[in-house]
Amino acid sequence: MNVSPQLVAVSGAAEREAARGLILEYLRWIEATILPAHGLSVDIDAMVLSDIEDRAKFYPPYGRFYLLRHDGNHVGVGCLKRLSADAAELQRMYVQPAARGIGAGRLLLNQLVDDARALGHSRLRLESLKALAAAHAMYRSAGFVDIEPYADNSMQAYQAPRDLAAFRAITMYMELRL
Repeated sequence: MNVSPQLVAVSGAAEREAARGLILEYLRWIEATILPAHGLSVDIDAMVLSDIEDRAKFYPPYGRFYLLRHDGNHVGVGCLKRLSADAAELQRMYVQPAARGIGAGRLLLNQLVDDARALGHSRLRLESLKALAAAHAMYRSAGFVDIEPYADNSMQAYQAPRDLAAFRAITMYMELRL
């Protein structure tokens, strides 16, 4: 078939289950390939439960939650979370390896940036593990710049407090002025 990737808003049960699977896949990959080298772990089950079930986190009216479809399959996920009246955060940006390079990540990023603007935010932030260089290149090409770690980052609720400094050491923080 090989059509362009498409965005699907997560709203119904079928979309939530597809999003659950992709977020779980992403977080398990992070846990298996990056975090052990630094002696870190996260509570994946709590993260996925919160992502899917907390209606105030990624869902309208304050958030956005999308799946990417390509060739009849869900191949990616991405979310927008409100941090404050003027700031939002990108979270759970993930495209399966087989779907990278087809514009899916860029499509998702552009939509989330547009959504942040439409919701009245003046800043869009993200945190990303330093090992994800390809993602950082995409973010920079969209105008994101490096910033210092910010309060209310997404990992505080899912990690032991003693591990936050180690997590921050392997994480980049970026922001786009809208």
